[in-house]
Parts: sequence; C-alpha cells; structure tokens
Amino acid sequence: MAELIDRPALKAEMKELLRSAQVNPKGFVGLYLLLSLALSMVDSLSSSGSPVTYGNPLGSFVSILTSLLGVVLQAGFILYCMDIRRGVRSGYLTLFDGFSFAGRVIGLAILETLFIFLWSLLFVVPGIVAAYRYRFAYLNLCENPELGCMDALELSKKQTVGYKGQLFMLDLSYLGWGLLASFPIGIWVSQASFRSASSIITGEAYITPSLAGVLVMNLLLSLWALAVELFYLPAYQCAELGYYETAKRTSGVYPISGPERQESGNEDGGLF
Repeated sequence: MAELIDRPALKAEMKELLRSAQVNPKGFVGLYLLLSLALSMVDSLSSSGSPVTYGNPLGSFVSILTSLLGVVLQAGFILYCMDIRRGVRSGYLTLFDGFSFAGRVIGLAILETLFIFLWSLLFVVPGIVAAYRYRFAYLNLCENPELGCMDALELSKKQTVGYKGQLFMLDLSYLGWGLLASFPIGIWVSQASFRSASSIITGEAYITPSLAGVLVMNLLLSLWALAVELFYLPAYQCAELGYYETAKRTSGVYPISGPERQESGNEDGGLF
C-alpha cells in the first residue's frame, strides 16, 4: 500500500547525506554536466549546417550517438547518487560505470521513449501518466544491471502504483529551478521569433545568424543552465531515490540483484 512521503523531511535528509559525500556533489555533477554540454555542442555542430555534416547522414548519426552517450552518463550519475544514499564511498570514475551495461541502458531508453510516445498519441495526459509509470525503470536497471529492459519497465509499473501523484508534486517543487535554468533560453527564442515575425510583416529581409553565432549563444545558454543545475540536481536525484526506496518497500517489488554495490564498490574510497 502506498505511503504518504514527507517531502520536506526527505529533502532535508538528502541535504545532510550530500554534505557527507566523500566526493563533493557539485564537483561530480559539474563533471557530468560538462561532459553532457560537450555532447550537446557536438550535436549542435552536426545539425547546424556544418560543411562537414550538411546533407550527410553523418550528422544524424552523430546526433543519435551523442544522445545515447548522454543516457549512459546519466546512469553513472544515478549510480553515484545511489552510493551516497547507501553510504558507499564513490569516486569520479563512477560516472562511467554505466558503460559496463550500456547496451541495456540504451535499450531501455529506446523502449521507454517508444512506449511514452505511443501513449502520447492518445492524448497528452496518457503520455504524462506513462512517463511517471516508467519513472523508476532506470533506477531498477542501475540497481541490478542484469535486469532485462522489459523487466525494469514492468517493475516500475508496479512500484509507482500510488506514487505517480507524489512524484509529480516532487517535480513541481523543483519547477522554479527548472524555470530559472531555462529562462535565458526562453528570452532568446522569444526574441528570435519576434524578429522573424516582424520581418514577415514588414517585408524586410530576416538576417539568419551565422553558425558561429548560434554555437556561441548555445554555449552561453548551456553554461547558464549548467550553473543553475549544480545547485539542485544532486538533491533532486537523491530525493527521487528516496521515493524509489519507499515505493520498493511498500510495494514489495524489488529488482532481484546479485552482489550489492557496497561489496563490489570501492571501499577504500579513492577520489577516482
């Protein structure tokens, strides 16, 4: 039976856990976000009319590849946050642990995206519900990398019964941070749309920004978002894990795992 989670108390608990982490969470998240930013810039370069990739299937390949690498890095970040909750010493190289089961991570990403898309075809609301239904799928896979992709999704469906609304409220409590991170992007898009509309109304030629200008602006906006995410992303992920642990306990649905990460992790706790 689902249990009402005290969100403020959970957030306070997560802050204390993050303070006790051996590797500074901001440093770890900074590395994660910088690598994600690098992948984003490569993707932007490949899809912005670069002479190297314009009209070339290589551009689409690079875009898909960077997206998949980002998903695998996300798994490493989840593993780091899991170690914090378990009191296991975790170094920077944990970020790359997702590559040890990258095939399953990528397979799960494809299946989850497909299912959410299919539900979204019915209407927006079923798509949102589906996204929350599969919310714990990545967490199940990270806890037990031997799980099949469909198994991870099925476990999540059972675990999230009675918790979808609470997970939505958790996301809502961090909405301000998300808006702050995307605020400059919204202004830039609004200005670009206004200039484009004005050129159509007045008949004046619309000056398309140069590739270099677009990339520089993309970099600046991404750096702003990165700076904001440093302050809330670790706490948010650890709070979500708190919901996951409660959902497992109350539903009685656990990913069947082999040796715990506490046993296989770095007990000496080097930075790397």
